[in-house]
Formats: sequence, C-alpha cells, structure tokens
Amino acid sequence: MAPLLVITGPTAAGKSQVALQVALRLAGEIVSADSVQVYRGLDIGTAKASPEERALVPHHLLDIADPHQNYTAADFQRDARKEISGILSRGRVPILVGGTGLYIRALLRGFAFSEAGEDAGLRRKLYEEAQLHGPEVLHKRLAAIDPVSASGIHPHDLRRQLRALEVFAQSRRPISGQSSRTAGTSGYDALMFVLNRPREQLYQRIEQRVEKMLAKGLVEEVKALLGSGVSAECKAMQSLGYRQLVACLQGMMTLPEAVELIKRDTRRYAKRQLTWFRSEPEAVWIDLEKAGIDGAVENICAATGRSFQAERE
Repeated sequence: MAPLLVITGPTAAGKSQVALQVALRLAGEIVSADSVQVYRGLDIGTAKASPEERALVPHHLLDIADPHQNYTAADFQRDARKEISGILSRGRVPILVGGTGLYIRALLRGFAFSEAGEDAGLRRKLYEEAQLHGPEVLHKRLAAIDPVSASGIHPHDLRRQLRALEVFAQSRRPISGQSSRTAGTSGYDALMFVLNRPREQLYQRIEQRVEKMLAKGLVEEVKALLGSGVSAECKAMQSLGYRQLVACLQGMMTLPEAVELIKRDTRRYAKRQLTWFRSEPEAVWIDLEKAGIDGAVENICAATGRSFQAERE
C-alpha cells in the first residue's frame, strides 16, 4: 500500500508549524485536510499557509473552490487521492495536514459516498422552515430518521442538518450509513499523529489566534466576500468565524459579542475535534507542551522513516 503521513489535531494546536518542518526534513508535500481552506478568498479566518510557506513546501487543495460552491467530503476524497498519487509519482512524501476529521477518515477508510447531489429546492424549503420555527425542529426530525448523525450534529448546526436531511430524502438511507458502506480499503499505509496541548494552553492559543486574525483584517475580509456577491447563507460563509462576523455586519450583534462568540465556538470545536480523534485507535498522540515543536518534528520524522523503510522492504 502507498505510504501516507497524517498530521492532525485540534485547531490552534500547532499542526501547520510542525508539518512545515517535517515536510522540509522528509522532502514532503502537504495536502490540506481542512474543509474551509479549499475556498478562495477565505484566507485570514482559516489561517491558510502564507505565500512564503507555500514557496518553501508545495501545498495542495488550497484555493480550489469558489465560496458559493458546496465542496464536500466526497469531493475531498477524490481530489486528495489524485494529489497524493501525484506526490508519490514524484518520489516525495505525501503529508496530509488538517483538522477536519471527516475528511481524513473518508480518505483513510475509503468511504463510499452517496451519489445524491444537492437539491436546491429542498434545501430552500428546509432553510425557510428553520428560520420560521428554529433549527431545533429540523434536529428533532433528523434524530427520528438518523439518530447516529443527529447525535454528532449540534442542534444549531443548520448546514449539516440540511445535508443529512437532504441525503435521506433523496436516497431513503441515512447519511451516517456512508461510513459503513466503504470500498473495503483506502490503499494507504497511513501513519497518523495527533498533536495536542493541555486544555487551558490550547484555549489560550485559540483566543490569541482569534485576536491575531482580527488584527490582520478578518472583518474586512468578510466584508469583501459579501461585497463580491458571496451569499451569507452559502456553506463557506457558515464556517467558524465567518458566520459570526456576517451576523455582526448584518446588525444582529456587536463586534465584541461576535468576537466572544467566535472564541467560545472555536473552543467547543476544538473539544469536538479531540473527541473525534480519540476514536482513531492507530493514532499516535504528541503533547506539544512536553515535546515542543522541535521534539515533535524529531519524533514524527524518526517514526516516519522507520515506517516507510519497512514498507519498502
């Protein structure tokens, strides 16, 4: 099977910094596993790799979709396979980096996704219902037909509820069933590392990161996206950080309120990420407070060298 290095973990842990150094050491190329970094124009709020970083190490699956597009895990699975194949053909090490657990699992486990596409009419009807009665109504409906999906979707996460209900309406099968209908194997011999920090330190880094994004012009980025015609309701603009600032710009809350909401929701997202990654039995966890960036890089490079050498033999 093809070797694949995976570096993941909660937001703001330090994945990108470690991955860049690992890629330089191993002659690797980075494939982003981030569901929002795929969108053009969403740069500051996604902590996208800078032009300088991309000049040092090739990065793939960044800026490949317009903000109005509905880029899915199935799209990622297809595109990531293509990029990884290209990296391997060049004799370099593919390094999957990001915190979108579903994307990583879809690739590593070879999920067989529903072929049902987007039903704009159905989505509009469900969205209007949610606006009239509240998203909790849709969440209760989802729980009745697909309790597995409902248990993993927050009652206010309207976007994911809409997709789950849409898939069921089109196929009469729950979207959660996609994970069990796999292609059998992904074709990768993956070595996964989860980078983490103590909770208080992680939360402090999240708050600092939000403040840094605002200082770099996140509000102006959101204004520019809306001004260019990107809808506030599209998937990209419902992403963490963007949806709160959209609400602020629409007069639904003040900027300080939006900032506090971004910080709170990002902390909650990090907690959900950690819960997700704990269900990956083969993952190797690294505490970045104890190991440090340099120590984490050394550990990952050493383990990768041993694993990939064994694969060649």
